[in-house]
Amino acid sequence: MRSRCPLEERLLQKRNSRENLDRFIPNRSAMDFDFAHYMLTQGKKGKENPSRYGRDYRKQLAEAMNMNRTRILAFKNKPPAPVELFPSNFSSLPHDKPANHKPHRHIPQTSERTLDASDLIDDYYLNLLDWGSSNVIAIALANTVYLWDATDSSTSELATFDVERGPVTSVSWAIDGRHIAIGLDNSEVQLWDSTANQYLRTLRGCHRSRVGSLAWNNHILTTGGMDGRIVNNDVRIRSHIVETYRGHEREVCGLKWSASGQQLASGGNDNLLHIWDNRSVAPTQWLHRLEDHTAAVKALAWCPFQRNLLASGGGGNDQCIKFWNTHTGACLNSVDTGSQVCALQWNMNERELLSSHGFTQNQLTLWKYPSMVRIAELMGHTSRVLHMAQSPNGCTVASAGGETLKLWNVFGDPEEVKPAPRPPKEPFAQVSRIR
Repeated sequence: MRSRCPLEERLLQKRNSRENLDRFIPNRSAMDFDFAHYMLTQGKKGKENPSRYGRDYRKQLAEAMNMNRTRILAFKNKPPAPVELFPSNFSSLPHDKPANHKPHRHIPQTSERTLDASDLIDDYYLNLLDWGSSNVIAIALANTVYLWDATDSSTSELATFDVERGPVTSVSWAIDGRHIAIGLDNSEVQLWDSTANQYLRTLRGCHRSRVGSLAWNNHILTTGGMDGRIVNNDVRIRSHIVETYRGHEREVCGLKWSASGQQLASGGNDNLLHIWDNRSVAPTQWLHRLEDHTAAVKALAWCPFQRNLLASGGGGNDQCIKFWNTHTGACLNSVDTGSQVCALQWNMNERELLSSHGFTQNQLTLWKYPSMVRIAELMGHTSRVLHMAQSPNGCTVASAGGETLKLWNVFGDPEEVKPAPRPPKEPFAQVSRIR
């Protein structure tokens, strides 16, 4: 009858094999019977009747005639080593350590650079930081939008708004890395050309109050307001409002389109998370209404290596990071972080997730996915880290909180990462056609 355990069966077979027998077998071919007979009969006589030549002569004669042997019987070589229950290299078998195992990555515990960001508004529901595909960081400080070029570390002022329009409540780069959308406290959204430092147009009529969240999907700019409305704007045409989503009862503070551009995630101060799908028959009707969070949902991040996987973070009364299958609406996992979750960023090169937090430590936490084991905690901010943005090459993360903007080389060495693809010209390839 066969054994139930393949490993156990394999060991029994080895134990029954001849190579593992533990008896010593005489080796007759290696025995010298003549020498043995001499030692048993004449050897003793030599000792009882010493020769007249003396002991020295007998010693030399014995060495010359190979008579110094003391063993008569000969045996085979040492028996083979006993069978090991587990191979000595068991810990390095393929299922434990893959052949392409990467060396441990060093994660710096201090920021690579710290920039002054005084006048940064301490408001959880705003989105005041973004990093464009042209490697330029945009940050809104009170009524002014500043640009910091990460290539040459130069700083410039893009736009300043008067008190009737400002302060700035959101910023978001278009996919081309040249044009930027700016949401304002008076419900307007302005479009600017950062290369020419030129104002392009204003989107009006979308909302009744401030616009705290923005998200691009090619030529569509999606805006979320304090009025709970979500509006799709086609920036190429004069009548820019093309769709309006209604599902939130309070301010929309988080907006993110999936990489495919087919699904939109929205989080609000009503503790709700909605998934919208533009492929459905009624795209303005939410696909999933997720009510698991117990505080405002601002932090949203679509997974870059697994479709339909979304991470969301809750505010101070929730403190959880949740993972969702946006196809089925199922919650895959929930992790209590112990503090307010302000922003989330996936590592584009490894299966890792970075979260930024508020009270009490104001830290950035790097998690291993899917185990959600803490890899590192980055300290340095003195106030809650409200905003994060990732560099185009996926290595560096910018974090803003209090009065500082910090750059962290948390996702790897830029020299070891493939360069980011060049951004397409859309949505402003024919900007002169905007009417």
